[in-house]
Amino acid sequence: MKKIKTLLVRFENELTPYQTSAFRGAVIEKVGRENILFNHHISDDKYLYAYPLIQYKSIYKQSAIMCLGEGVENIYKLFSSKDWIINLKGDQVELKIDKLELDNINLNVWDNQYNYRITNWIALNTTNFQKFLSINALKERCDMLERILVGNIISFAKGVEWSIETEIIVNISKIINIRDIKYKGVPLVSFDVDFDCNVFLPNYIGLGKSVSHGYGILKMIKKESYV
Repeated sequence: MKKIKTLLVRFENELTPYQTSAFRGAVIEKVGRENILFNHHISDDKYLYAYPLIQYKSIYKQSAIMCLGEGVENIYKLFSSKDWIINLKGDQVELKIDKLELDNINLNVWDNQYNYRITNWIALNTTNFQKFLSINALKERCDMLERILVGNIISFAKGVEWSIETEIIVNISKIINIRDIKYKGVPLVSFDVDFDCNVFLPNYIGLGKSVSHGYGILKMIKKESYV
């Protein structure tokens, strides 16, 4: 078991998923590029290869920042700014807080299953994408995605310094949507997927590629929920 502090900052400001990268860039410029947890760059040419502890989201069409562990302690660098006006692609936008959701989460692997939905999940790199396309059987496609999702959960666990010693079980119950996207100019796909898992995970964390840009948002759901 691992206990982790989380803070979800939800703003009144509207934001579409496609604006999330611009929102991220605007916040980074506000706090300063020297603050590594906000931008994951050690220098102009050195990148911090670790799970992001500060993530930028569009949640119910509102801008939001999800902070985990050390990220919770560092968000004050934004809050302590003399003003909360950011430059969002040329527009001067004043951030206004809607909600602060602070929590202490007990991460653990259990005997029972939890039901999750992950949206805009970039599961596949270019190599895996071609392999995925070559698979015709739905079950084999789900098996491949389940293995990748287990790996994503392990990457999250390592990022928050949690060593999982129990087997992680993931069962995809529904592929809701597959959409074409471009990731760094490369054609890929993102998925909306419902799945069951024996790991208790915090709402609104990101899994998969580019989670700091708002991809792969996780939310616990009721089994019968299709919202």
